Amino acid sequence: MKKEHSKFGFKDQFGYVFGDLAGSMVNLYIDTYILTFSTYVLGISAAWMAGLFLFAKIWDAINDPLIGSLPDRFTIGKSGNKFKPYIKIAMFPLAFSVLMCFADVSSWPSAMKHLWIAVGYILYGMSYTGTSMPYGAMASVITKDPIERTKLSRARSIGGTAVGVLFLPLVPMLIWNEDQSANPSGFFTLAVIACISSIIFYIVLLNCTTERYKEVPEKTQEKKSDYKFFEVLKEAIKNRPLIGVMVATLGSCIASASMGSMSMYLYREYYHAPKLMALTSPLSIPVLLICFPLIPKLAQKFGKRKVILFSAAYNLVFSLCLFFFPIANPYVYLILSTLANIGQTGFMMLIWAFVTECIDYQEYKTNKRADGTLYSIYTFSRKIGSSLTHSGATYLLAAIGYVSGAQVQAAAVGEGIRGIVTLLPALASLVEIIGIGVIYNLSKEKTEKIYAELRARNELETTE
Repeated sequence: MKKEHSKFGFKDQFGYVFGDLAGSMVNLYIDTYILTFSTYVLGISAAWMAGLFLFAKIWDAINDPLIGSLPDRFTIGKSGNKFKPYIKIAMFPLAFSVLMCFADVSSWPSAMKHLWIAVGYILYGMSYTGTSMPYGAMASVITKDPIERTKLSRARSIGGTAVGVLFLPLVPMLIWNEDQSANPSGFFTLAVIACISSIIFYIVLLNCTTERYKEVPEKTQEKKSDYKFFEVLKEAIKNRPLIGVMVATLGSCIASASMGSMSMYLYREYYHAPKLMALTSPLSIPVLLICFPLIPKLAQKFGKRKVILFSAAYNLVFSLCLFFFPIANPYVYLILSTLANIGQTGFMMLIWAFVTECIDYQEYKTNKRADGTLYSIYTFSRKIGSSLTHSGATYLLAAIGYVSGAQVQAAAVGEGIRGIVTLLPALASLVEIIGIGVIYNLSKEKTEKIYAELRARNELETTE
């Protein structure tokens, strides 16, 4: 390995923020609102959508490791960059997929509507894999310094948070008419905005970040011939820290399902105020302004593991209180749910730094790097978690009696939705505690020892 003369700095962090902005414009909009669009506009049943979510996510989980391993096996172009060329290819079908997912095809025959939404959603899943895999893995070639990687992890969380604060609040204002009926043109207008913004933001990422750590050209072919996917997979199964992070990520996906698409149903069917969801992101701004500078400092002082465990425990207690003590006033609920989600903010800001540590841990144990493959194996857990939680929550929606396309639902449906939305975050926090507190076993001291050894190896390799 060799290090280029350019140094890690603000430009890299700035570009990395835009990388997450690009993916989140499409990812958060589709994940949060495709179920709402499909049930209220297209009239597709919640049970059928649950089946689509399950199939699509399982399919993604199968092909994720294969797509993610491509940068480890093949270098595209003459730049020598390992990950950027793959982002350049996949960012266009990703942007197109959001247009497919929110096109108003409600007048089409039923079979054609179902086929259209299925193709659009599966295209979204595969193309998002094509961008998110190299984007996440490239952090390991931007910098080797643990503190700088924490800064990249924070930068990544800023991107998604910015979409949540600046873009998602617009959605409820445009997708609902005054009589609380759905507005198809509002959905598609926002899809066009997400499409164009995503491409522009990816271009900023590609131009502002630098892949500093590259394979020496003379050794590139040797590296390719030595790569064995199943050998990497076998070693990953033995990677206890990675397994712990994967389990914790399942919890994060559970929380995401409750805070995203299911919350939209809560405000419409329980509180009968769907546009009120537009206030959820602005209310979180003060919390984020405190957390962004504070959490990295706490992580540096006490270790990332302790900070995440405390955050998850806090979220667990708060969420259980919301479940056992129903809040009748929607504005009070807004404030309390925002406070409850502080714990998930801590997890979101730090988890990506854990992933790069797991990749480096495997290099420490095997003396081989497979950034793309390991990152794709990690995202396998995200896809499995997403499929189980989104499909499970959607099946629960059907099980409590929700009827797609109905203007008014039974009273029991609203109460059932309240129970789902408030209990899922508590379950999420428990799973996160098990993953990071029980399975993950890298302490701050052990991590520092690993990085000292890796630096020594890299210096020796450079002098040879």
